Amino acid sequence: MSSTKKTYTKQWSGKGKGSNHEPLTLNNEPIRYKPKRGQLAPLMKEEEKGKAGIHELSYDFGCRITRLFQYLTEDAEYKEYVQSKQIYRCGTSIGANVRESKHAQSEADFLSKMSIAYKEADETDFWLNLLHDNGYLNDDQFDSLNKDIERILKVLASIVKTMKEKIEDGKRK
Repeated sequence: MSSTKKTYTKQWSGKGKGSNHEPLTLNNEPIRYKPKRGQLAPLMKEEEKGKAGIHELSYDFGCRITRLFQYLTEDAEYKEYVQSKQIYRCGTSIGANVRESKHAQSEADFLSKMSIAYKEADETDFWLNLLHDNGYLNDDQFDSLNKDIERILKVLASIVKTMKEKIEDGKRK
C-alpha cells in the first residue's frame, strides 16, 4: 500500500487583491469546485397560491426571500448586505413562526405565533419597499414579491382576527 502525500498549492503574482493568479491545485491538478447550490425547489405558480394555505404560502415566500438574499449579496451588480440581511431574517421568520404554530400548546400560544408571523410579514414589507425605492429591486421583482407579501399579510390578519374573536368568545361563556 503506497502512501501519497496530498499537497495544496496556490500560486499567484503577489500583486495583492485582484491580481491574476493560478487556481488552487491538489497534487498539481486544478481543484474543480462544486456549484454553490444544489437543485432548487420549484416555486408555486400563481394559480396554486390562490388555493394555498398559510403554511404553503409562507414556505414558498421563504424560498423566494432566500433566493433574493443570494441575488442581492452575490449576483446583483451592486452588492447589498445590510438591508438584504434584514429582509432575509424577517422574511424567513414568517414561515418559521407559522410552522411553530402547528404545535402550539394553547389557543393563546397559537395566537402569539401567528401575531409574531404577522409582525414579521409587515417588517418584510417595509424592507421590500426600501430595497425597491433605493434601486436594488426593479419594478418587476418588487411587484412579484410585493403581491406575495400582501397576500400573506391578508391571510395572517384574518387568522389573528378570527383567533382573537374565538378566545374572547370563550372568555364570555
